[in-house]
Amino acid sequence: MQIIRHSEQTLKTALISKNPVLVSQYEKLDAGEQRLMNEAFQPASNLFGPITLHSPSDWITSHPEAPQDFEQFFSDPYRKTPSPNKRSIYIQSIGSLGNTRIISEEYIKWLTGYCKAYFYGLRVKLLEPVPVSATRCSFRVNENTHNLQIHAGDILKFLKKKKPEDAFCVVGITMIDLYPRDSWNFVFGQASLTDGKVDSSKRF
Repeated sequence: MQIIRHSEQTLKTALISKNPVLVSQYEKLDAGEQRLMNEAFQPASNLFGPITLHSPSDWITSHPEAPQDFEQFFSDPYRKTPSPNKRSIYIQSIGSLGNTRIISEEYIKWLTGYCKAYFYGLRVKLLEPVPVSATRCSFRVNENTHNLQIHAGDILKFLKKKKPEDAFCVVGITMIDLYPRDSWNFVFGQASLTDGKVDSSKRF
């Protein structure tokens, strides 16, 4: 088992940019936002807590990637950004998300709150839930797990048709396993960066 822990200075160097555009945004933070920013880098903060790697098969260990600081992310020419007319995140639930309607509603409530907090400043709206049959997606029964799985690419096509005019993106949520192609066992989720669509299963 390995624990990855970053110091306050390391986090600030990676996340606080000197880019003039971003500096001007920092200067516009209100008192509450400034307090949250200052507290985020303290050792006792839960925002950037230690990461525990339990085995060599953990994602960070088995899929090494080059580090990226916030300024690199901000300057990425392929980064999709909201516009004045497209500032809404739509959530589309597909199939039942729980054993009862109340449980499903709790999941959606939790996800909506998370999106509002993480994507601060964007609106989060709900589309009417649909059964899996409405997506007309391909499906299969996994030969190893014997679980029903639906085709992630077909779900993306469905979400593209459902995307409202003011949408920054549409997020499809399902409790059914996903697969992207026949040769794959499963996939956590799949996204289209150009069309602003994401679908994810319970694994995500």
